[in-house]
Order: sequence, then structure tokens, then C-alpha cells
Amino acid sequence: MHGVTTTLPGDQRGFFARLIPPTPLSRSLATQSMLFSTGEGAFNTGSAVFLTQVVGMSAAQVGLALTLVGVAEFLFAYPAGRIVDRLGPKRMWAGSTVGRAGCFVALPFVDGFQQYLMVGVVFAIFGSIGGASHGSYVLDVLPPDERVETRAYMYSSLNLGFTLGAAIGGVALATGSLTVVQYTPWFAAVLMLANGFWVTKLPAAPHDLRVASGEQRVKPPGPGPTRNIGWMLTSFFTGTLWTNQVLLNVVIPLWLVEATDAPRVLLAFLFGTNTVLCIFLPAYTARGVRTLQDALRYTWWSTAFFVGSCLITMVTHSTVGLVTVFLVWLGHVTVTGAELAISGASWAFEAELMDPLRRGEYQGVGEVSRALGGQWAPWLYTGLALSWIGGSEGWLVIAGIIVVATLGIGPSVRMAERFRDTHFPTEPIGDPVDLTPESA
Repeated sequence: MHGVTTTLPGDQRGFFARLIPPTPLSRSLATQSMLFSTGEGAFNTGSAVFLTQVVGMSAAQVGLALTLVGVAEFLFAYPAGRIVDRLGPKRMWAGSTVGRAGCFVALPFVDGFQQYLMVGVVFAIFGSIGGASHGSYVLDVLPPDERVETRAYMYSSLNLGFTLGAAIGGVALATGSLTVVQYTPWFAAVLMLANGFWVTKLPAAPHDLRVASGEQRVKPPGPGPTRNIGWMLTSFFTGTLWTNQVLLNVVIPLWLVEATDAPRVLLAFLFGTNTVLCIFLPAYTARGVRTLQDALRYTWWSTAFFVGSCLITMVTHSTVGLVTVFLVWLGHVTVTGAELAISGASWAFEAELMDPLRRGEYQGVGEVSRALGGQWAPWLYTGLALSWIGGSEGWLVIAGIIVVATLGIGPSVRMAERFRDTHFPTEPIGDPVDLTPESA
């Protein structure tokens, strides 16, 4: 049976109690998410100052370097997934985390564009391995009825960690010392090493056990993800729906500055609201996703929130004062609703539509398809919204793109579901997982 249940057994707790993951494994995974994002957040907060004033790059060089690093991560996503399947997700997850820590250790000694680019590409390689191994491990180690809700708790912890990291990075910037900023990556490295150690204490998943026994050295039977057109299309359209992050982080802030009379300080309140909602609500919003049909319904909820945000935000060019402030805030809140809805849907798609013997490879192909579905959005959405200030055409085109993607995701999921039922194993793979953490 391929249904998804998101409510953990016996979890009848109150509102605040439900903010804490209910099982030892879900708590361990949530802790890992917070360790990771606290380190990343601490560095990312001051990264602009670090790259320009410490490394000595121009703004144009920073943009070019980040673009090239993103291309490297994109190109390595698929081979990284195959490596994870071959060597085991837990081992590669821990190893990639240590590799990222090494890159953070090296950053204070980087001087100029070329040196940063070399470190950045290595970081991207470890990032690709880490993304594929993390996703594979979580789906593999968790019982089917805990996968989506545990991912929701991990998402909450991830946002909490980024908030803590941003606060730490903000303190570093507040000192006004470039020396403090220069060595902030070492703080991130310490948390990455702690994260890697934490991962080694997690239980071995069935895939890890198959690798240890030598079973995984044999190529899994059946076709791989590159022949699963439904999965690639589902990932592509999911990537388009995830462009709510572009609206959230790029388009609405630029629109506020360029096209409205709202004070710029409102930006801090907007991002604060989004952070709070994404810390406290995922465990509740994900509870409605129990089947693939539920996931498809959530894609429409996400689209409704996204379109609503476009319609609300586009009128703020003509409003004044507190009305503008309220409507911009409301537009930001509705796009947060789009984020929460597509989160639950995308976790269900991953849990249900990937071959359990090829999860790393599926993660890699999915990452490439999602990137193709959304990497163009910052340029296109910004151009559409800001080129037609005073008119509604740009915002309506953005909304129309999302509606088209949602129309396409239904047939894609059904195609992937037929592929799954034809080619995937129908029985659980491997023995039940021992949830007792390993001692070494």
C-alpha cells in the first residue's frame, strides 16, 4: 500500500506540546536540522560583508561567483545521487557535512575571486552530496506513516536555526570588526562538525544495511529515474510552485522599495512574520497530507495563496499610508501560506514517488528538474512585476505561470504513480530499522 499518513501514532497532544517532535528519531532529526541551519545562517547573514570587504571581491564578482557555484551544484546533483546510492546515505551525509566544515575553515584564508571560486565549487560538490544523502536517509529510515510530519518538524527546526544563526551573525556584524566577520566561518565550521558527529549517531537506515552487506553493489532492477518522465515533470512543476520563495525574498521586497510608499523598515517585519509562521505552523499544515490526492489538493491551496498574493500586492502601487503597509504585509503572509502548502505536498511526492532502491539517484534527478522549473524566476518575475509598475499585467502573468504549473502537476503525478506501480517494489525493503542510536 502506497498511502501516506502524517499523524504520528498516539499523538494527541495540545497545541504547544505538538511543537516538539513526538519520537526520539524525529527529535534527533530536528536537532540535526537546527545545528545545520544555525551554522549556515550565522555565515550567510554577514556573507555580503565577508565577500566584499574580507575576500575583496566587487559586487559583480560576487554575483558571478555565486552563479558559477550554483551551476556547479546543479551539474553535480545527479552524479551525487548515484554516489549516495552506491555508498549509503548516512555515510555520505556525515562525510559531506565534514567536507562543508572544511570549506568553512578555509574561507578566512581566501583572497580574491579565483580562490573563493575554488572553495565555492568544492562546497557545491559537498552540498550536492549532502542534499541527496540527507533526503535519501530521512525517507529510508522513517516508517511511511511518519515521513511527512517528521519532515515538517525538521522544516520548523531549520527555520529556527536560521533565525538563531542570523542573530549570531548580526552580533558579529554589530561589533564593526572585520576580524570578527573574517572568522565567523569558523563558528559555522564548529557547528558543521557537531552536525556531522550527530549524524553518525543516528541509526543505520535499510539502505545503509544493504550497502554494508554488499547487496547494494548489485545494480537495482528496473529503469532508473531518467526514464520516469512523470517524476521529472512532477519535480519540474514543483520547482515552479516553489518560486513563491522568489516572490517572498526578491520581488515583494523590491516592489515595496520601488513601487509603494511603504517604509523600508517594514521589510524586517515581513521577514520576521514569515520566520515565525514557518517555525510554528509546518507541523499543523502538513497534517492534512495523507495521500497523493491530498498532496495535489495542497498544490491548489498553494496556488490560491500565491495568486492571492499577486492580486493583493499589485494594488499597493495605488494605495497610501497604512493601507499600503497592511496590504504589503498581507501579500507577504499569503505567499507564506503558499510556501507552507507546497511544503507538505512536495514531501509527500518525494515519499511516495521515488524508488526505495534508488532514492539518491531520484533525489539528484529531482534536484535538476526542480532547478529547471524555477531558476529562471528571479530574472523573469522581477522583470514582469517592475517593468509594469502602475499596471497589473506583470503580476497577472506571474500568477498565470503558477496556475499553468498546477494544471500540469496533476497529470505528471498520475504518470509517476503508474510508473511506480509498474516498476517499484511493492513490499518494504529490508528489515525494520532499529531506532536506537549507534554508539559509534
